Amino acid sequence: MSVIYVLLAISISVAIVFFIAFVISVRQGQYDDAYTPSVRMLFEDELVDQSSENNNQNKSQTE
Repeated sequence: MSVIYVLLAISISVAIVFFIAFVISVRQGQYDDAYTPSVRMLFEDELVDQSSENNNQNKSQTE
């Protein structure tokens, strides 16, 4: 029965540590940018396409 009390104390202390880390990250503005992640996926495809086009152009110029 005493093991349950020890595990309960450990789990509450771990939960408190994670809650404090979450509060600190919110206060520092970690979650303020809500626009960029939704748009980021639209630009990654264009960068991949451009790099593949550049590679194809470089290969044709060297041959």
